[in-house]
Amino acid sequence: MPMNTLSGARIRQPTRRSMAKQATREKILTSARDLFTLKGYEGATIRDIASAAGMSTGAVFANFNDKAELFSEILDDRTDVLVSSMREAATGTTAEARLLNLFVGGYQFNFGDLPLLQAAMSVSWSPVHGPEQRRQGGHDKVVGVISEVIEQAILDGGLISTAPATRLAKMLWDLFLASFHRASFAEWNMDEMHETMRGHIDIVLSSFRAR
Repeated sequence: MPMNTLSGARIRQPTRRSMAKQATREKILTSARDLFTLKGYEGATIRDIASAAGMSTGAVFANFNDKAELFSEILDDRTDVLVSSMREAATGTTAEARLLNLFVGGYQFNFGDLPLLQAAMSVSWSPVHGPEQRRQGGHDKVVGVISEVIEQAILDGGLISTAPATRLAKMLWDLFLASFHRASFAEWNMDEMHETMRGHIDIVLSSFRAR
């Protein structure tokens, strides 16, 4: 009798070669993340990254087109962890409380990873790499998790049914970024961040609360 397989086809197991290639990529990414955190985007060179990974520059270029692609993949992974942290933090009995806790979770994550965030900010201002990074900066993922909280508040009756969830989420995320930019370079503390974001949430939602 033929072996029972998914959709009648054998499931391919990863080959030794593909596993070795993936392990090489992960080693390069780990070394690159450490160096971007330590030296910033401009300060970390492909030669530095290759040396830290114990490889040749050719091995790095065999896996990544350039430094920008490396940095982009690191930021994509970082965004996924940020989104998970914000989603887990979004607890509370009201939309305001859930949103505030969500953003506090985002602040805490970013403060714990501040050097890499500052490197990302410096690249985002670059006329060469900035536009591409902003397009791939995980904006939609983060706006999506904020929208989830607002949409749930609409379903629960805390906000009116016509509240534009995605637009409000984008506004709040822009306010978060603006305040965090000040915090990361002006050394605000968590209490200042907390109160600033509480005020932003109150103003943005004020016209959409259910009466």
